[in-house]
Amino acid sequence: MAFRKKFTPRKKFCRFCADKEMPLDYKRPDILRDFVTERGKIIARRITGTCAKHQRRLTTEIKRARQMALMFYTTVHSTDVKKKTNL
Repeated sequence: MAFRKKFTPRKKFCRFCADKEMPLDYKRPDILRDFVTERGKIIARRITGTCAKHQRRLTTEIKRARQMALMFYTTVHSTDVKKKTNL
């Protein structure tokens, strides 16, 4: 039998700790969209690799962006808005 090399996952790191200049703000929905699924759910930190401190702040900023209508709550909201704007 041939010995297989075991798969070792890459070490996850916090993008905000690595790049101190990266703004974590509700006014930047392009950055926040990386941490939200297409269904509108916030991705867990064990998947994204963000630290606990930045995950808490990220959650509040995503919720603020949703409240200010910079981001959608669900995919249903995004399609309704697109249909109404095309009329």
